[in-house]
Amino acid sequence: MKILAFSDLHCDRDTAAELVARSPEADLVIGAGDFASQHRGLEDTIAALSPIETPTLLVPGNNETTKALESAAEDWTAAQVLHGSGVEIDGVQFYGLGAGIPTTPWDWSFDLSEDEAQAALADCPERGVLILHSPPYGHSDESASGEHLGSHAITAAIEARELELAVCGHIHESWGARSKIGATPIINLGPNAPLIEL
Repeated sequence: MKILAFSDLHCDRDTAAELVARSPEADLVIGAGDFASQHRGLEDTIAALSPIETPTLLVPGNNETTKALESAAEDWTAAQVLHGSGVEIDGVQFYGLGAGIPTTPWDWSFDLSEDEAQAALADCPERGVLILHSPPYGHSDESASGEHLGSHAITAAIEARELELAVCGHIHESWGARSKIGATPIINLGPNAPLIEL
């Protein structure tokens, strides 16, 4: 399975158009959150992505809520929003969890606490693919100052399962960073959208 996966468009419609153009080369497209910027521009960004006909899985970032993302994508027939939920595609289990985790310092941000994230990840299946907005703590989560900003709950969930892959975004300074938790590859995607072979 070829997966075209990206995060953190933040209203960049030129990059959205590039993703539309690239999407036929993939079997699945993943959007790992932050389509909007502080809850603005979500509808326009999703409209720019909606010509994608390849099956697409989306999770909300901390710049849009689950409800707003579901509403913006309701006419995009190829897309499905996951947040504390999963789906099986071509025999592979995918599970999604969006939002900023742990809670960010911004009062506008859509966030979950570590406890909320732990509860939401309880149903994440073994040997699947985990689609996250926030990275696991200590993996692809470094700020410009070298501080780890990821989630302990996400790290623990990955450690407890033999996952095929976990993808995330959120920490811009770590876009493109790759790591491993056990045998599970971790990729902080960013908008440049690697094509991943699963």
